[in-house]
Amino acid sequence: MLIVVVAHEFGHFLVAKRAGVVVEEFGIGFPPRLFGFMWRGTLYSVNALPVGAFVKSRSENDAGVEGSLASKGPWKRFAVYAAGPFVNILLAFVLFTTYFGLPQATVVSDGVLVYQVQSDSPAGAAGLKPGDVIVRVDGEMMDTWSRLHRTLAGATPGDLLRLEVLRNGSTISVDVSPTFSEELGRNVIGIVISQNLVQAVEPGSPAAEAGILVGDALLGVNGRGLINQTALEEALAALDDSSGAVFTLLRDTKSFTVEFTAAQINEGKLGLGLLWAPGARLEHRATPLTSAALAGAQLMLSMPSLIVDSIPMMQEDPSLAFVGPIGAGQLSVEAVRVFGVSNLIFIAGLISLGIALFNLLPVPPLDGGGMLVALIEAARRGRRLSERAVRLAYAFGTALLITLVVFATTSDILRLVQGRDFGL
Repeated sequence: MLIVVVAHEFGHFLVAKRAGVVVEEFGIGFPPRLFGFMWRGTLYSVNALPVGAFVKSRSENDAGVEGSLASKGPWKRFAVYAAGPFVNILLAFVLFTTYFGLPQATVVSDGVLVYQVQSDSPAGAAGLKPGDVIVRVDGEMMDTWSRLHRTLAGATPGDLLRLEVLRNGSTISVDVSPTFSEELGRNVIGIVISQNLVQAVEPGSPAAEAGILVGDALLGVNGRGLINQTALEEALAALDDSSGAVFTLLRDTKSFTVEFTAAQINEGKLGLGLLWAPGARLEHRATPLTSAALAGAQLMLSMPSLIVDSIPMMQEDPSLAFVGPIGAGQLSVEAVRVFGVSNLIFIAGLISLGIALFNLLPVPPLDGGGMLVALIEAARRGRRLSERAVRLAYAFGTALLITLVVFATTSDILRLVQGRDFGL
C-alpha cells in the first residue's frame, strides 16, 4: 500500500513542479523525520511512520504567495490535483497487466469437450453434439477454452469456420458460422464446454440411485476441481475411510450435489462412466502481453458495475466496504495464504484503483474536491470562489474524512480482535 500511495503523491509532485509550484518537501511516510536531503529547492525525506506519503507545497491556499499552488490558474491546479488519481489508474493498469501476464496453471487438453449444444444455434444447425471434441478451428489447435474463445472473438459474424471434430474415435469436419451475442458481448456458436460428460450410468448403481443422468457433468469432489480421470481417482483415494464424498455436478445450467458413502466408494463400483477431454493436464503458461493488457483494461472498466453490484453486501456489513491500512494488510496476508504470493500484485492493483476512485470524489480536501473548485473557477473565467465558501467546503470535507478514517480503523481493529477475516 505504501508504494501505491507514494506513486499517487509522486504524480502530484511531478505536475506541481511542471506547473511552477514551489514544492518544499516530498516525504515518504509521516513524521517524525528519519533523514532527508535537499535537491533543487525541495527536501526529500524519509519518515518514521510508513503508512503514506505527502507533498508539501508553498502556501497551498494563499493566492497572494508567489509560487504557491493557489496562485496558479484553474487549469494548472486542476492538472496538479488530477495527477495523483491518474498515476494510480495507470499503475493499476500496469499491475493488472502484470498479474494477468504471469505464468499461471492452465488446463490444457488435446481439444475442447462439448457439454451442451443449443438447438437453435449455429452449432446445432451444423450438427455438433454433446461429447464431440473440437480439436482444431481453421487449422489452429484448440488446446484451451480461452483459445477457442479468442478464435471466435477474432472471427467476423457470418464467416464460415472449419471445425475438426473428434466423435466416437473418428475425425469429422464441421462448418459453422458464429453470431454475435448482445447478452455476452462476444461471438458465440451456441455450445457449452466442460472437462467431462457423464456418458453412462449403470442401472441400479449408486450413481443411478443418487439421480445422476447421462449428459450431466462432474465438476468436483468435496470442493476439489477435476480435470481428468486421474484427478478423480486421486480425490477418491485421499478420502478418509470413515467419511463419504460430496460430488458436485452440472445439469443444463444448474449445479447440484449428491453424496456417496465411504462403503460405496471403497467398493469402486459407483456405476458412473465419464468421457473426459482428451489429454487434459495442467501446464504453467504465460499470457501474451496484448491479451494480459486487454484483461486488465476490461477489469478496470467493469469496476464501477462491480461496485454497484456489491452495494447490498456493503449495506449488510459496512466494515467490508471501508478498510484502512490495517485492513489492507490483513486482506493482503489472507489473499497470499489462499491464492499465493503472486496475488499481491492483484491486490496492489485493486488498492491503487480504489485510491484513485476515492480521491476523485468531489469532496474537499480530496483531489476531486480541488478539481471541482478549479472547474468552477474556470467556468467563472478565473474568478475565485469566496474564501468563506472554500473554507466551509474544506471543513465539511475534512470532518467527513476524519469520520471515515475513524470508522475504517475501528472496524479493522475489531475485525482482528474478533478473529474475523474477509472470507476469501
